[in-house]
Formats: sequence, C-alpha cells, structure tokens
Amino acid sequence: MITLTEEDCLSLWQAMEDAVYLLDPDTSMVVWCNRSGYEVLGLSADAVLDHSVLSLQKDVTGLPQWQDIAQAIRSVPCFTFIGRHRHANGGEVSVEVNTTQVTLSNQAYFLSIARNITLRVDSRQDNGTNHQLAFVMNEALDGLWDWCLSDNSVIFSPSLKQMLGYGPDEMEPTLETWKYNIHPDDLTSVLTQMVEHLRGNAQRFESEYRLRNRNGDYLWVHDRGKVCERDASGVPQRVVGMVQNITQRKSLELSLEHFAHVDSLTLLPNRWSGEEQMLFWFEQAKSSPDYAFSLAVIDIDRFKYINDLLGHQRGDEVLRVVAKIMISSLTEEDYVFRWGGEEFFLMIPSNDTDFSFRLCERLRQRVESAEWTERYFLPPVTVSIGLSVMDESVANLTTLIDRADQAMYLAKQQGRNRTTIWVDSPSALPNIIES
Repeated sequence: MITLTEEDCLSLWQAMEDAVYLLDPDTSMVVWCNRSGYEVLGLSADAVLDHSVLSLQKDVTGLPQWQDIAQAIRSVPCFTFIGRHRHANGGEVSVEVNTTQVTLSNQAYFLSIARNITLRVDSRQDNGTNHQLAFVMNEALDGLWDWCLSDNSVIFSPSLKQMLGYGPDEMEPTLETWKYNIHPDDLTSVLTQMVEHLRGNAQRFESEYRLRNRNGDYLWVHDRGKVCERDASGVPQRVVGMVQNITQRKSLELSLEHFAHVDSLTLLPNRWSGEEQMLFWFEQAKSSPDYAFSLAVIDIDRFKYINDLLGHQRGDEVLRVVAKIMISSLTEEDYVFRWGGEEFFLMIPSNDTDFSFRLCERLRQRVESAEWTERYFLPPVTVSIGLSVMDESVANLTTLIDRADQAMYLAKQQGRNRTTIWVDSPSALPNIIES
C-alpha cells in the first residue's frame, strides 16, 4: 500500500483534468480550486476565489436557488448537476458537476468535481436509432418529455430539467410533477388542450403557458406534443413533446401589448384603451336600473402658458404629476385615462351626484395643494372639472361626453379651478354646484 502525504494528495488534485472546487455551503463561495478549476474558465487561481457558484454557474440564479440545491446536496451521497460555467472571454463551458459534502477541521464544505462536456456531442459516432433518440433527449437545447399514459410516468430530458434549474437525477418522473409546476391560472387551459388532442379533436397538443422553475419563478414556455403510440383500439398510449423557453420573447410581447394600451408619458391608460372601457361601462349602465355611471372631464388650467413659459419638458412633468395625484386619490373602482393633450377622463361607477361631485372636488383640491413650487419647482397648477351624471335622458355615450365637456368649459368661464356639474337647461346655470 502506498502512503501519501498531504503534498502528494495536493499534487494529485492539481494533476486532474477535471475541475475541482471546494465551496462554502452557505454562501456558495469558492474557497479552493485545482489548476483545471481556474484554467478551464480562463481565470487565475486568485480570481476564482473571488467568485461564487452564483457568478460562475449560468444555470444557478439567485441565493434561494442555491439554498435549495445545497439542501439537495446534503440529502444524497452525490448530487449531479449539468450546467454551464462562465468563461472569462464571455463564452460558456458545458459541465457535468458531481458534488458531495465533506468535513475539514470540523467545518462542512461541498466538494464539486466539474467535467467539461462541451466536446461530448462531437465525440459520438453511433448513428443507431436508439442512440439518436438518446442524443435528442440528452442534448437538445429545448426540453423534451415522454409521457406513458398507462401509468402516468413521464421522462423529462436533462435539458428540460436544466431549463428549470434541476439536476439530471431530480424531478419525480410523474405527470403530477409537470402539473404541479404549471401556473395555477394556466393549468385548466393547458389540460383542456391536451385532452382535445388525446380525443382527436386537435392534430397536436400546443400551448403557451407559465412553468415554475426551481427558484419559484415562472418561465414562459411553448409546449407542443403529439401522440406517437396507440393500442389496437386506437387509444393513445404514449405522447412525446418539446418545451421551448420563450420567456424573453413573451416578456417583450407582453410589454408591447401593455404599452399599446398605456399612455407612455403618464403611464395611465391611453385614449384607445379608455374609450373601449368607457363604452363597456356605458352599456353596463344602460342595462342597469340605477344607471351607475358618472363621467368627469379634467383639464389642466393654463397649460399652454406652462408650455410656452417653461418649455414642453416641464409641461410633460406637470402631466406626470397630475396623473400621479389622480391615481393616489382614486379607488380601484374608479377609472382614469388620458384623453389627449392636457385633458383626462374620469369614470365613476355611481350616479349619485353628491358622491361623484365630492370625489371630483377631493381630486381638484389635491392638485391645487400639491407642493408644486417646493417639490417640483413649478408654478402652482390647478384643474377645471366638468361632471356629467348618467340618467334616463342620456341616449348614447356621445351625449354623456358632450355634457361633461360643456360643464368643464363652463368651469373655465367661471374662473377655473372648480368642479361644475352639467344641468339640463341654460336657465338653470346660476344654480350649478361649484367650488
């Protein structure tokens, strides 16, 4: 038997072509590595010691995920994880990492041995059908799954597990694992689409939905599959499919969809979105016995003067501040949107004149009392508000808008910075409620 000194053991570690890292389990910081451990990353030995798993491993994002992985490492003799290490040149190194817990000087550490598997694909020469299937299941960039309906077992490819932040030996191979990770709001729709395919009503299963990763965050995925095996009666026995991570594309799509309905300056709903909501509210009110709908037109006083005197950028700031004040002054039941220029529309789900008037007055007073000079370095800003309350005489939405407009212009004529309610005849003008 050969007796090895500590120096001999260290020399053997340094001679290994696999990268070896000693990690702090709590912080994931690298406390030691061998020669391959830093050379494979294009770094110096000292540089690697400034890194943690979170900065070296592209497939471990955030301390919560690391803590989850650390718990899994402690629960098994050897934990395997397939991922990508960051290279100093901006590239990546595909690795298979095997990690065990060790104790040195009464201190617990993780010992990780990372094997570079970047060239594994190129080294395979077998072209047999089984090997091709194994290649696809293990090396495809998209995640693959294979569902056996007889026992509801599901094979999840290593790439799918990697996409979700799991090691190749994790994720229980059952249908429940898949269902459990689908966002609750998407689950019914996804399962319905799968059932439609199994019944033969759809040529394939295809769905976009949110799938939870190890971190507890949700990825947007495009999932498609097809029955590939049936019994003698034609009953589906096996379905295979592919999951593609579309989070980046979906985020952009949702962002564009959001801003298509939002005024980019004030972040309130824009006119297109507001008109759609206003028509819906009007139709609902017409079908209700109490006509629960009031409409207020809000116009910033002397806004052209602000633009001409201070410039359009300061005018834009006024619009943003007024929008923030309105949002903070209203309830979730109210709906305010930018109509255009310096004009906003406020929709109130009530036909109680006193209630709607008090709400508009509270809003007007908050605009007037804002710290325009002290906080925003602007001259005092006020608004004029015209209020129209829906009743049986309102035949269409245009009438309701016209009445609110007329009341707003009357508020301007009477001195601005006031709320005026529309009345049904010129002779009643002297009795208009105003502030």
